[in-house]
Amino acid sequence: MYKFRINQCIGLLSVCLVVASCKVPAITSSDENKPVPGTYNNNGDTTNISNIEWRKFFTDQNLVSLIDTALKNNQELMMTLQEIEIARNDIRVRQGALLPSVGVRAGAGVEKVGRYTSQGAGDATTEIEPGKEMPDPLMDYTIAAYANWEVDIWKKLHNAKKAAITRYLSTVEGKNFVVTNLVAEVANSYYELLSYDNQLLIVRQNIELQKSALEIVKVQKEAARATELAVKKFEAEVLKSQSLEFEILQNITETENKINFLLGRYPQAIARDKSNMLDLLPAVVNSGIPSQLLANRPDIKKAELELTAAKLDVKIARAEFYPSFGISAAAGLQAFKPSYLVKFPESLLYSLAGDLAGPLINRNAIKAEFSSASARQLQALYNYQRTILNAYFEVSTQLSNIGNLEKSYDLKSKQVDALTKSIDISNDLFKSARADYFEVLMTQRDALEAKLELIETKKQQMNAVVNIYRNLGGGWK
Repeated sequence: MYKFRINQCIGLLSVCLVVASCKVPAITSSDENKPVPGTYNNNGDTTNISNIEWRKFFTDQNLVSLIDTALKNNQELMMTLQEIEIARNDIRVRQGALLPSVGVRAGAGVEKVGRYTSQGAGDATTEIEPGKEMPDPLMDYTIAAYANWEVDIWKKLHNAKKAAITRYLSTVEGKNFVVTNLVAEVANSYYELLSYDNQLLIVRQNIELQKSALEIVKVQKEAARATELAVKKFEAEVLKSQSLEFEILQNITETENKINFLLGRYPQAIARDKSNMLDLLPAVVNSGIPSQLLANRPDIKKAELELTAAKLDVKIARAEFYPSFGISAAAGLQAFKPSYLVKFPESLLYSLAGDLAGPLINRNAIKAEFSSASARQLQALYNYQRTILNAYFEVSTQLSNIGNLEKSYDLKSKQVDALTKSIDISNDLFKSARADYFEVLMTQRDALEAKLELIETKKQQMNAVVNIYRNLGGGWK
């Protein structure tokens, strides 16, 4: 039943990605001089970008340096590495359960029994050697080695070891998943920081432009060509832009602190290239074939391993219903005087026993554990199915996002060009009294908003490429 469900889920999700790849058009650039957005390409190309090492995928050396620091210092990643160490030690524990436990025991004691007891009467009439009675009280000195071993006739211990190994591999994939998300989060935050830098530059340029317009209005007011209302409107617009400047500065500080937190260090300036973000060229996106997603995504491989471990847990719980066979043995020296310990064979002791024991009555605890193991197996199955569905939906969404952002970016670029030209036109018309101050203000405001939106769209494009790289399973290599 479980194999049928898994195969059914994989088949459904493969169809989902194929449908998504058919609906998303290839992203191309209509102008060679414009930045080329990230390109989705699945026309016969089986190369998956997730196979590219992150050091080669990201070409900005400042970003590469930040990611490298994060992978060395991030606390969440360090905690995940300790989980791997815990899982590795659990393997050693399960391996030890398969082998006999051997120990050495040394002890000393004293015993005084009543004279009118069978043991006391027997000791009183017993001579250790001719003419030497049994000492009273009786000392006891022992040096012995002992061993216990449970014979794994039902493969319970072997399955426990396999489950521990599987969970260890699962923690390794969990670490890879943390690395993938960490790389993507640092990259997304870095591009967000660059977008704020460019927005700040645009706002400051706009403030200078607005101040120049304000001076013109003041001159026109003195010449009775403008009113005090026009002057106040322009002053308000300058103040609004100056307020926006400080909002962006705060966003820059918050984003720098976020990156420093991911890097596991205290607040400090983030090294970056503050040049025009619009010149950045997102990487070309090749999604590969659907089956590669199962092989590359660490969270899918982790869920699959957890499902395998849960299946082994059911076998272990079922074996608790069967009898267990144990062997115990001991060998050593025992005497009531230390000097007698070296006398052979009188001081020699040994024992060998085997026992077969199994639950017969009141097996409710074992039944409950078996039911819990079965329920955990179903949980792992549903989690595996959900992880696969989530992976395919993430890829499908980001592929669509890349295509729509490309179209949006082209339109916003044309909008910015038109509004930039309209600023000069409105200023010329205002100087010749053919346009009022309201038209000039609205043109400047629209141009500023369009430029900021263009920067935001570019950031979203860069983030979309980073996210599709992560969603395809890249970043952990």
